[in-house]
Amino acid sequence: MAPRRVVITGMGTISPLGNSYDEFWTRLIAGQSGIGLIERFDTSNHPAKIAAEVKDFKAQDYMPRAEARRMDLFIQYGCAATRVALEDAALDVKTVDLDRTGVIVGSGIGGLETYEKQHNAMLKKGVNGVSPFFIPMLIPNMAAGHISIMFGPRGPASCSVTACATATNCIGDAFRLIKYGITDVMISGGTEAPITPLSIAGFCAMKALSTHNEFPEKACRPFDIDRNGFVMGEGAAVLILEEMEHALNRGAKIYAELTGYGSSADANHIVQPDPEGYGAAKALEYALIEADMKPEQIDHINAHGTGTMYNDIIETKALKKVFGAHSYDIAVNSTKAATGHMMGAAGAIELIAATGALCHNLVPPTLNLENPDPQCDLNYVRGKARTHIINAAASESLGFGGHNAALIIKKWG
Repeated sequence: MAPRRVVITGMGTISPLGNSYDEFWTRLIAGQSGIGLIERFDTSNHPAKIAAEVKDFKAQDYMPRAEARRMDLFIQYGCAATRVALEDAALDVKTVDLDRTGVIVGSGIGGLETYEKQHNAMLKKGVNGVSPFFIPMLIPNMAAGHISIMFGPRGPASCSVTACATATNCIGDAFRLIKYGITDVMISGGTEAPITPLSIAGFCAMKALSTHNEFPEKACRPFDIDRNGFVMGEGAAVLILEEMEHALNRGAKIYAELTGYGSSADANHIVQPDPEGYGAAKALEYALIEADMKPEQIDHINAHGTGTMYNDIIETKALKKVFGAHSYDIAVNSTKAATGHMMGAAGAIELIAATGALCHNLVPPTLNLENPDPQCDLNYVRGKARTHIINAAASESLGFGGHNAALIIKKWG
């Protein structure tokens, strides 16, 4: 069977910038930030007191209350974003071949909130205080499991767990299942709920989080000389991928065509990227090869852009390796200064942002990029959204453990 074409027909978000694609896109383009002081727990003893929390989320708006009680927050987010994405795609799953419809939705960390609550329950009440739902609420694959149960797909259901590259790997894996004829429709993306006392303490211990607590909206500063760490985010982003003819036959709206996926390992360090950006560059190169595109055909890149000292410099090196002189013509941005770092969901929310940019020829701004680091000297979109003709775009993700992944999309029609 010849490789088949894959298109994006639906996008759903539960995010610090809104709980639908339209709300997310409108606020992102307007340069709004979802970052603020943490409201969920007392941060008096935490060096970092800021995060990008999801607002106005009620699980019962998306699922029965009884089901929600058996889910960790990351699972609730994933199921809710799936419902939003299916509605956006105008896709009734009951009308498609469920055996050829699958789910790959991952989480980089899983049910941290459940883990902390159940550990405390055991300390207070002993072994009998632990819920029988503890393990099913904790493990990262259960977002995909619950989505399959809730909506009915019987095709492949799985979960990549590659830290901050999770969602990008999930979407890439889903893309290939359709491309090579295993499925016709895939629900894919990432979900994360990592804003907990233990998680924030752990990342603080690593010196990874920004501690610009007095000005939360200014704290995340990708590619800026004054950056001092990332800001934790949370939420879910899910895309509906379809085989092109399947989408056309049902009259679906098509946002973009997904054409390439690349994945690589740094084989270097548990948390720091390869110092020369070799692995990140390879992921982009592999994606270009699969897309059958030349580097100079890429007009926009949604960078990983965490706002950490090493990541931003190394990512800049990687882009120069792949795109050479053309890297200065590409409109590059990072949306993490608006959404926070959504960890296992980051790659999906950033592909959605890149898809919006492609559809509207409008690149969202990189917030707080006021004094660019001299070592980060590419064509970053700063301050406000920029009109830019985009025929093809890339989104890349880098994860602890040396995981790198990249996706390429091109304009439809």
